[in-house]
Amino acid sequence: MPLHDFILRISTAFALGSLIGFERQWRQRMAGLRTNTLVSVGACLFVLLGLTTPHEGSPTRMAAQVVSGIGFLGGGVILRDGLGIRGLNTAATLWCAAAVGTLCGAGMLLPATIGAVVILGANVLLRPIARKIYGPQTLANASDMETTYGFLAVCRAPDEQHIRALLLQMLNGDALTLLSLSSKDLEDPTKIEVRARLIGAGGSHSALEHIVSRLSLESSISAVSWEIVAREEL
Repeated sequence: MPLHDFILRISTAFALGSLIGFERQWRQRMAGLRTNTLVSVGACLFVLLGLTTPHEGSPTRMAAQVVSGIGFLGGGVILRDGLGIRGLNTAATLWCAAAVGTLCGAGMLLPATIGAVVILGANVLLRPIARKIYGPQTLANASDMETTYGFLAVCRAPDEQHIRALLLQMLNGDALTLLSLSSKDLEDPTKIEVRARLIGAGGSHSALEHIVSRLSLESSISAVSWEIVAREEL
């Protein structure tokens, strides 16, 4: 195989895998930009190995091994969360990224590009449709819906570090993941506003309420609350 053809195929696999991974990274999924890119490039390399060693291995046989082997990687991002399962869509996206890389390795660059666009469209365009299919009550209780929460606490200025440390301690090992934590001075110089952005599965309301209830017991806290900022399918 000419070197320029090899470079073209591997570069296309890199670009299309990055395209798929960008959407995953933007939504802060477990498998993001680098993972999807590496899956696509790896699948491409395995198929190219079969093409460059025609007497040792068939490209289609290499592709078949990629299809089965990617299942182990996909299994690593599927997590059980209470009675629900998280990460199925992420695992399916990894599987599709491997398919795109396989097409690139086989030299089918146009089908690979079309496939990447379709995968991206499925993750982006079908999301609002899936939300509409859920009824209001189902949406509120769905364990496979990822929810972003906003947390707010107002405390005495000297106790700011204590409140931040207490919040981090309660989040350790819980169903919620901290996305951001910040503090802001208020008009009253004796008060500090502590804000946090958290993410968790649809059934994380009780865990957050437990944190709020615990912090409300602190004498330095004058106000504490939480709200749902966004909810989307995992």
